[in-house]
Amino acid sequence: MFSTLQTKIDQLIKEFDQIPAERKETLAELTKFVQAKINASKPVYLNFICTHNSRRSHLSQLWAQAAAHYYGVENVFCFSGGTEATAFNPRAVKAMQEAGFNISITKAGDNPVYEVRFAPNAKPVIAFSKKYDDPFNHNKDFAAIMTCSHADENCPLVLGASGRIALTYDDPKEFDGTPLEATKYSERVHQIGREILYSFSLVKSKPELNV
Repeated sequence: MFSTLQTKIDQLIKEFDQIPAERKETLAELTKFVQAKINASKPVYLNFICTHNSRRSHLSQLWAQAAAHYYGVENVFCFSGGTEATAFNPRAVKAMQEAGFNISITKAGDNPVYEVRFAPNAKPVIAFSKKYDDPFNHNKDFAAIMTCSHADENCPLVLGASGRIALTYDDPKEFDGTPLEATKYSERVHQIGREILYSFSLVKSKPELNV
């Protein structure tokens, strides 16, 4: 991992005991989905879904891909999408950069395309806003991970999903343009990173017997 990100991960791992018990129960659903695919020697496809695919879904996608790499969980492919497309919000991009992710724009515009790296030897993640069923995403046998309550409530059926997990987070957008803006984006990056890392820390890289 890049050094700044490694330092951040070290910090987050030490905070696993701060995750509330009810959240750990939800995170166990993510671990269970990933573990089941590994046990079946199948690739793991995760699609993090929020209404606009601008903040929480991207943060979760990137942390999940980094966590899989960090814990050596192979054949994990993370995507994100929305019920509509907007843009990967620059405030969220900045907060992830401050956490240690290397993010650069490869295509400018109203909906920029970013290349996101978390380790020198890892394949970069291509990030841009899109609908969850965009052809760029894997659209069969994936876990639909709902990162905002609005999308969870208003998207009762996610076509192609073989699992669904409501892992919702508060929206830092509520603090845009306020003195708390940077703090709240940092808090959300921190919370999502801690929880996603915890979930992947429980995955066993070798298939379990009798599961």
